[in-house]
Amino acid sequence: MKRNWTQHIKQILLHITFWVGVWFFYFYFFSYNSNDYNYIIWFSSCLLPLTMSVTYFVDLVLIPKYLLTRQYKQFVLYSFYVLVVSSYVTVLTIYGCLIFLLKFNVAIMPPMSKNFFFILILEYMVVGFISFVSVLNKNFRIDSENKALQNKILSTQLQLKEQELHYLKRQIHPHFLFNTLNTLYGFALQQSKQTPDIILKLSNLLDYILYQINKPKVSLQEEVLHIKEYIDLEKMRFQDTLNVDFKMDDIDKNIQVAPMLLIPFVENAFKHGNIINGFLHINIQVKLESNQLSFNIDNSIKQDDNAVAHKGIGLENIKKRLDLHYTSKGYQLTPTLEKNLYKVSLTIYDLNLLQNV
Repeated sequence: MKRNWTQHIKQILLHITFWVGVWFFYFYFFSYNSNDYNYIIWFSSCLLPLTMSVTYFVDLVLIPKYLLTRQYKQFVLYSFYVLVVSSYVTVLTIYGCLIFLLKFNVAIMPPMSKNFFFILILEYMVVGFISFVSVLNKNFRIDSENKALQNKILSTQLQLKEQELHYLKRQIHPHFLFNTLNTLYGFALQQSKQTPDIILKLSNLLDYILYQINKPKVSLQEEVLHIKEYIDLEKMRFQDTLNVDFKMDDIDKNIQVAPMLLIPFVENAFKHGNIINGFLHINIQVKLESNQLSFNIDNSIKQDDNAVAHKGIGLENIKKRLDLHYTSKGYQLTPTLEKNLYKVSLTIYDLNLLQNV
């Protein structure tokens, strides 16, 4: 509050200083070839309120209400009215000073104060200068406000993206937990010796889900490692009804991707795949060329089950995450359905373009 009051006082002092300067500006020109300073002082003092009135009216009414809103016809029309009125008052000021100060003695009247057009030009030089500065100032303020608004919008959009990404990540978790806990429960009932191994692999997956997923990027090697652990858990669940073919290139440990980028594809293959002729067939291929990643996965599926194949949050969430991390032009995701086979192909053109969302 105190700061606003101080700023207000500064603006008032600035205006007072400016108009004192304008008075001296008038005094200087009207004193040309004249020594009648008493008349010049009074004439300049009478002309100053008119100039102030016109200036503030143009600056506070015409410019913001008509010029800045692009109502140019109204601006020109009302500007013409202001010119007519100010010209009339200027004539009254000239004759008023001539009558009351010089008693109609035109001979001793300072020459520059006789010229109506010269006086009008002086007035509108001041009005034009203030209007020009005012328009620049208003445009600068509008640009600053627009930039601040854009920054606020961008900040809000970023927060929404972060929240959306967080939500999409969290939606994936129940699938892992549901599948692996079901497997663990079944083996616990059978008192299987594999139960500790399942618990260990589940522990590794939970560590990846709860801690690593919050990182902006993880090693592709680490992502593939957890895919293998997930497959091992599913092998325990499916026993002899699972046939998985996993092919991958050698992966540099420095290659990084968004966390849990590929695992949901594998999860969907197990979740929506069907056992055909005694086996659930899943084929996975991870290929890396320079910084381009190619990931292909397919699984067996009953032809009459294609209406529900891979629907739900899985693939749709993956698309949203890819848009957030790599933009829609940075990758290609192609799901296809053939006879008893559902395929998904993902190509990320440049892994270095990973955005830290």
